[in-house]
Amino acid sequence: MRSAVGCATLLLCLLLVIDGGSGALTFASAALWTALAILLFVVLLPARVTAGEGWLASRGLLRERRVRTDCLVAVRWSDGVAQRLVLRDLDGGRVELDPRVLVANPPLWRLLDEGARTSLGRGTLLSGATALKQMSRRIDGETAHSVFKISGLR
Repeated sequence: MRSAVGCATLLLCLLLVIDGGSGALTFASAALWTALAILLFVVLLPARVTAGEGWLASRGLLRERRVRTDCLVAVRWSDGVAQRLVLRDLDGGRVELDPRVLVANPPLWRLLDEGARTSLGRGTLLSGATALKQMSRRIDGETAHSVFKISGLR
């Protein structure tokens, strides 16, 4: 969020300085630059991810999406430039989240993993075991790296 605010503020300041330096700054252009900076902030604002026992939610600017992790149907990697983990449940809920959120927050990953294991045990998780294993390996590797770094072994 700080990065989104910083980028939007920097853009606004640069546009106002350039426009003011050229002598063309008007109220209308200042309003336009402000609207552009707000639009950049909205685009860069990351979703807030929360979880509890049996659920995971991602809250964006306009709405919250929620899935029941104990009733997952599919877990997959999304196609595209930004890698996202896509979760779908029996009720039709769908959440996309950045895997870096799970890497940075192991308790959040633990809650998702417990729910996914419950889904596997119930037989509802039809596809996605591979994606979950990849995510688990990535988080385990990052955790081990952090432990070694803190202990001075690396």
